[in-house]
Amino acid sequence: MLRTSARLLKLLSLLETPRDWSGAELADRLGVTTRTVRKDVERLRELGYPVHATQGTAGYRLGAGAALPPLLLDDDEAVAVAVGLRTAAGGSVAGIEETSLRALAKLEQVLPSRLRYRVNTLHTATVRAGAAPGPQVSADTLMAIADACRRREMLRFDYTSPRGGDTVRSVEPHSLVSFGRHWYLVAFDNDRGDWRTFRVDRLTPRTPTGPRFTPRRPPHGDVATYLAHQLSSQTWPYQATVTLHESAAAVADRIWPGMGVIEAIDDHSCLLHLGAETPSGLVWMITSVDADFTLTSGPPELADAFRAQATRCLRAVQ
Repeated sequence: MLRTSARLLKLLSLLETPRDWSGAELADRLGVTTRTVRKDVERLRELGYPVHATQGTAGYRLGAGAALPPLLLDDDEAVAVAVGLRTAAGGSVAGIEETSLRALAKLEQVLPSRLRYRVNTLHTATVRAGAAPGPQVSADTLMAIADACRRREMLRFDYTSPRGGDTVRSVEPHSLVSFGRHWYLVAFDNDRGDWRTFRVDRLTPRTPTGPRFTPRRPPHGDVATYLAHQLSSQTWPYQATVTLHESAAAVADRIWPGMGVIEAIDDHSCLLHLGAETPSGLVWMITSVDADFTLTSGPPELADAFRAQATRCLRAVQ
């Protein structure tokens, strides 16, 4: 039989699984009587763990309390939390860097040497590369927007347009989306009577929030697809649509986030909508998919850019 302290830790580990446990199940797992389980549950409650009795099953569930009690993590969970905290320390949310590092220091201090070795090995072998990090947004701003989304309350904010000029917007907030190096708010703009996307680093929420609203169904079925469509086409000076002669599933892995939006046609073809700064940029992205295609729509300059690229390639192998 487990000693009392070890049994309490084992009991706590079981209760941290998000489910209802009957007294008989816990007793069987711990090798004790249901009476001992009741006593151990009382000890956990005295230590500040909110163990609630469930109705109908004579069981127990670990709930949320007024204060955060110590948590038990298995090896993989501890490593995942450590890696996540280190990533958050260099992320796009301002004001949490120091907090993340403090939490990471506390966690690494109590990690067994084998787990500390795994975390440090991953850290020392990893190099951040690519474009510079995007603009940071404050955690307070994210929380204010997220709270309005959850409560389904109108949100007013000051917004600085990328084309210049400040406006006050009134929207029905739907979702926050972390896309690439930026945070976006997808919302229904009441003044424009249509869906819009807003860069969170360019807005300042106004309080209090407005009245509640009935949620609308977002375009394209979900906000992630809508945002991808907005970023890949409507924000670029040159836009095009090509018919790829392969299924959407076949080419999905060749389309990186922000490059374009795939629209299935049938089992053998699909549409790719995309945009770029220049016609030659469109040519590069379309040919990088490595699939036969037909130009469906695009600016007149795009056909010339395709011909120039074809001539350049033929000349290279002559």
